[in-house]
Amino acid sequence: MTQSSFVRRNWKLILNWVTIAALVVLIYLVRGQLATTFENLGKVRAWALLLLIPIEALNYHAQTRLYQRLFAITGEYLSYKYLFKLSLELNFVNHVFPSGGVSGLSYFGLRLKGDGVPGPKSTLVQLMKLVLIFLSFESLLLFGMLVLAAVGKVNNLIVLLGTALTTLIIVGTAIAAYIIGDRGRVQAFFKGLTQFLNSLIQVVRPKHPETINLDKLKSTVDELHDNYTMFKRNMHALRVPLLYALLANVTEILAVYVIYVAFGHWVNLGAVILAYAVANFAGLVSVLPGGVGVYEGLMTLVLAAGGIKPAISIPATVMYRVLNTLLQVPPGYYLYHKNLRKRPAPESAIED
Repeated sequence: MTQSSFVRRNWKLILNWVTIAALVVLIYLVRGQLATTFENLGKVRAWALLLLIPIEALNYHAQTRLYQRLFAITGEYLSYKYLFKLSLELNFVNHVFPSGGVSGLSYFGLRLKGDGVPGPKSTLVQLMKLVLIFLSFESLLLFGMLVLAAVGKVNNLIVLLGTALTTLIIVGTAIAAYIIGDRGRVQAFFKGLTQFLNSLIQVVRPKHPETINLDKLKSTVDELHDNYTMFKRNMHALRVPLLYALLANVTEILAVYVIYVAFGHWVNLGAVILAYAVANFAGLVSVLPGGVGVYEGLMTLVLAAGGIKPAISIPATVMYRVLNTLLQVPPGYYLYHKNLRKRPAPESAIED
């Protein structure tokens, strides 16, 4: 295998290790400041840390209502309790299986299909949720840039990152809408994608040349397009889901910010917003569970560019990740395995 082919095959892994290496070097350079910071952990404001509990609860409430509203547009009326627990399960899957959210998308569809919800509907709802999350975050990103500009902390890196993310969200959403908005285009796109995936799978499993069946895919894609058309006819009904998506994003940012408050630092909110956006987008290419290492490294680098010292951002980011994981993953793990044990007699998703 040539060096270039090795890089092409393993670019995600290389990117992750380079990022982790940069974080290690950064920690070494500021080790004296970090030692002082960790010595003062006893002075952390407990009341600020406790705010994480209601903030995370509000975040899951927003996600649950967002799912509920989107499913209602498709004619599926699912109970709040069912979707709240499913959101916890989904969070566990996305934390444990490093696939940029693909594992969560697959699990979401299979979980709901087992409870009587058609696969194309669940797939479209999940995609619409992501679109609304991205679009609502656009306003937060612009707000963050304005806050940074107001305090004179905008440098070329910050401008480049903010512009790149804004462009990515707008262009990506427009391309997705263009593809799925026409039956012929969406069929051609998924046919090409399926053939590409089958060719990749065939490298590992040569005796299974068509792992993803094209004939079965066609009916699924047609239904996906029909459901999208239904959403398009009911654009006015997306206003409330968009507000819930915005609430979900705001609570995510607040969960990070209160950790800095707990350390006694009222840092620039704009820098936190931008760093959070960069770290989460990078998680899409992470091959490590929960983007560990990559998330912390990029958060620290972007916050440093926004004027927040690594001696402050590293321990705060690490504490956020630890506490956030402890609050979210155990209940998701319990519900996930509970659901696996009780199949094929799943809890009913339909509202009473």
